[in-house]
Amino acid sequence: MVDERDQDTSSSSLPSLNKQLADTNLGGSADVPVVDLSFSDEGFLVRDLVKASEEWGVFQVVNHGIPMELMQQLQLAGKQFFDLPETEKDAVAKEEDFEGYKRKYLGGINNWDEHLFHRLSPPSIINYKYWPKNPPQYREVTEEYTKHMKRLTEKILGWLSEGLGLPRVTLSQSIGGDTAEYVLRINFYPPTQHSELTIGAAAHSDMGAIALLLPNEVPGLQAFKDEQWFDLNYINSAIVVIIGDQLMRMTNGRFKNVFHRAKTDRERLRISWPVFVAPRDDMSVGPLPELTGDENPPKFETLIYKDYIDQKIKGWALEDLPVY
Repeated sequence: MVDERDQDTSSSSLPSLNKQLADTNLGGSADVPVVDLSFSDEGFLVRDLVKASEEWGVFQVVNHGIPMELMQQLQLAGKQFFDLPETEKDAVAKEEDFEGYKRKYLGGINNWDEHLFHRLSPPSIINYKYWPKNPPQYREVTEEYTKHMKRLTEKILGWLSEGLGLPRVTLSQSIGGDTAEYVLRINFYPPTQHSELTIGAAAHSDMGAIALLLPNEVPGLQAFKDEQWFDLNYINSAIVVIIGDQLMRMTNGRFKNVFHRAKTDRERLRISWPVFVAPRDDMSVGPLPELTGDENPPKFETLIYKDYIDQKIKGWALEDLPVY
């Protein structure tokens, strides 16, 4: 299961995290990789994806096959939901589970956002009471977008598998294949005059395997590399791909589980649509045997995914983090 804790901070997983969080300067000048998925030389494409996963843990993909009109419809439906009165949004408010609508969540850090969180796939885990009924096109658009997300995820995992010298289905099957869980979080970051002090989402790595994020045109997402933060420039129609903890663990550290954060904007509304992909709670995840051996022993323990989540939560020390 993927849950809202994917958006929190693990102080035990990033050296000198307090210092890095305290640095609110905007990022460096290096460009986060952009990969054109329509490139005819698949070998070159695979090398680009692997290099980006090894060096950055985050990249943007263009010409990915998702219709621009569908992405615009998804963005419109999301914004229309957050524009509703609070009483209507509360119709899908969080209860005992992680799914649903919440405003200004995450205690201990000044995270400035509203969000809607719900499962997308497989069908057996969907609870439609957390899917907005208003706007009326929300379900139809989101279900169509989910189909494209699953296809794109499988393509990217297939190319990454080939780049590791493995069969194309390896990484996908290692997170459960058709049983892998897809969850959507819509992040709504209203403008704030204190944008230099307020983090939309605190620094974190994603617990799951991979995330695919659709942003709006307002920049704010940053990735941590080489002891500094780098801005992800907005590219019209691009999807941001973020490597999570489980791909890092499965590849025995070859792929990077990038730390990233979101900044608010003084004047403009930021919205993003990340889709998180993770194994089922009961799946064992660890370094793949094909990638380990005497010369490259396993660097990580093989764990049931739920146990991994529990261990990471125990490592959190939110009270030690600075408040913005």
